[in-house]
Amino acid sequence: MIFTPTPLEGAYLVDLERHEDERGYLARTWCRKEFEARGLNTGLVQCSQSYSRRRGTLRGLHWQVAPHAEAKLVRCVRGALWDVIVDLRSESTSYGRHFGARLDAGSGRALYVPEGLAHGYVTLEDHTEVFYQMSEYYHPESARGIRWNDPSFSIEWPVRDPILHPRDAAYPDFRLEPPS
Repeated sequence: MIFTPTPLEGAYLVDLERHEDERGYLARTWCRKEFEARGLNTGLVQCSQSYSRRRGTLRGLHWQVAPHAEAKLVRCVRGALWDVIVDLRSESTSYGRHFGARLDAGSGRALYVPEGLAHGYVTLEDHTEVFYQMSEYYHPESARGIRWNDPSFSIEWPVRDPILHPRDAAYPDFRLEPPS
């Protein structure tokens, strides 16, 4: 795997290192030792898959708070999406900043999202599927969300009028704390 740091502290793009021959390719998508070597959370406890029928479906921005904060490894396994993370850790050097990247089934690229970052995506193709590996069990009481178009972050989504779940549309804006 090839780990490329993003501008957000502790978040990485994770690209496949493909071993190809005439049959196709083989690539490792997860290796505890490689994640540990970078100080990343390797406590995988749950995996989930999401399917979106239509292009322009936006899910997020979501995260879980302590003591159930979770790290995620997010990979598009069918179709394509624009994936966005927002650093909500007030002690982080990248607090209040966001990062977006295209994930698609063809590249196999994944995004490692550390604890304390909100995560969301919008589908760029019909019939898009996303596979998540998570370090914490889903805990409804710890689940949080912020509005996808919160002006505090000025995220440039590639879709103007996304398809939203009413819960995602109703999330509040985030109150950024001034740096101390």
